[in-house]
Amino acid sequence: MSKNNEANRKKNKKKIDQKKRKIQNAEIERKARLRQIREDFKAREENNTL
Repeated sequence: MSKNNEANRKKNKKKIDQKKRKIQNAEIERKARLRQIREDFKAREENNTL
């Protein structure tokens, strides 16, 4: 019984860790995309003022 609980705990921890990693990667991608949009907008504004 205790071995089974330990195995389940490890399996669940692995799933949770994978979900956390996936969320972190999505957040990094989102921030990079926003940064790129801001840079493009700034560049466009600079071109319009010149």
